Amino acid sequence: MVFSSMVFLWIFLPVVFALGAVIRKPKYQNYILLIASLIFYAWGEPRYIFLLLFSIAMNYTFGLLIGEGEPLDSAGKEKSEGTGGKRSVPYVTVKRTGRERLWLILDIVLNLGLLGYFKYTNFILNTLDHLIPQINLPRADISLPIGISFFTFQAMTYVIDLYRGSYKVQRNPLNLALYISFFPQLIAGPIVKYREIDEQIMNRTMTREKVASGFRRFCYGLGKKVLIANAVAVAVDKIFALPDRQMTGALAWCGALLYTLQIYYDFSGYSDMAIGMGRMFGFEFLENFNLPYISRSISEFWRRWHISLGSWFREYLYIPLGGNRKGKLRSYVNLAIVFAVTGLWHGASWNFVGWGIYHGFFRIIERLGLEKLLKKFKVLSWFYTFVVVVVGWVFFRVESVRKGFRIVWCMFLPWLYRPVGGDRTLIMVMSPHVIFSMVCGLLGMGLIQLLFTRGRLAAVGSKWKNSIPEAIFCGFLLFYSIMQMANNAYNPFIYFRF
Repeated sequence: MVFSSMVFLWIFLPVVFALGAVIRKPKYQNYILLIASLIFYAWGEPRYIFLLLFSIAMNYTFGLLIGEGEPLDSAGKEKSEGTGGKRSVPYVTVKRTGRERLWLILDIVLNLGLLGYFKYTNFILNTLDHLIPQINLPRADISLPIGISFFTFQAMTYVIDLYRGSYKVQRNPLNLALYISFFPQLIAGPIVKYREIDEQIMNRTMTREKVASGFRRFCYGLGKKVLIANAVAVAVDKIFALPDRQMTGALAWCGALLYTLQIYYDFSGYSDMAIGMGRMFGFEFLENFNLPYISRSISEFWRRWHISLGSWFREYLYIPLGGNRKGKLRSYVNLAIVFAVTGLWHGASWNFVGWGIYHGFFRIIERLGLEKLLKKFKVLSWFYTFVVVVVGWVFFRVESVRKGFRIVWCMFLPWLYRPVGGDRTLIMVMSPHVIFSMVCGLLGMGLIQLLFTRGRLAAVGSKWKNSIPEAIFCGFLLFYSIMQMANNAYNPFIYFRF
């Protein structure tokens, strides 16, 4: 079940919200939300509900084993280091017993083992076949459970931070199950850390203000997804499916730019809907996007893009590897590892790994001195960042590294190719509807927001928030989005496959 579906909008969400509004006490509301979340997940893949339940039970058990005793000694402190620049994050030092450390290691191994089996088995077999063609390994018939990367990482944060002494063990299995499986962020994030909503699970309120704010946020997210991401998705698929002999420089740039808009509005729209629905039920999730395409460096881009994932890798991989505490060379190696793993997390294919390494390369050269130079030239730094990101999305979208290089060569060296029928294809793909959606997407990726939050128009932007005109606009977004969904069955979610 997806948020932008008729079943979800007309039946699931209204019923669950009505029950939540009637049963206001968090303890009993949690039961409703947990049952709804399990139904939500089982709707698309009934057999994998058992995998989700196993993950919940496993992490609950290891949590009990680790949290059965209090930490021997603890001291909370802040570390200001990360893959995206300096930022304070909780980094708790505790003394634990050897047995508790063993439980933690087993929990991490089993979580990553499940993720690896379902997501990377065929990737490993394919890689071995390419390296050693003679062995001809058989393929495993394994389908990828929706959202396994998200709920696995989320479950691991509970056990890891419990081991660090960040909070007390959750002894109620239903409360932990709700944290791991809560339907707004179950299958595509944002990745919520347990310490962020520990108190909210049992102490929250559904106020009129929160419900109204959450509903507005949901409408904006649905509009992003349906009216922009879906609108350009068809053109993106057609361009990237073209054979090499038909690809022109103009088509390559259009495909790259359209996909840049599609993935942002698709994923940030989903995050907006998740945050909005969480707020409607009294939960406050942290932001997952902050206008990433206005960034003036790759490090700034990663502070603004998929914030929950960047935070996860910073706290649970980069800092444990040593962060920037062991010298510059070691910090560059740590960055390279983190970005390679970030790419691999997104997909079991070498083009994703290459995409991660590509971003890691620019992050490292910025640390070597490029970032200081970029600060002197605002427009040039934005142009550099945007082009780097757009080119990176090409490798993220294609199915092979070779295809990615072919498209990039067409983008930057179009005179070397003599395509057949390229101009005619461009006219067919770039329909007025696609062009209109593209223009709206380009304006909405930061320009409009900056205009109405700074300078003379800031007062207008302030009056717009929570106003009657905004409520009417959100109603229009909801109505028009539903109309578009009724007329168009094409409704992909990019991050469902991760």
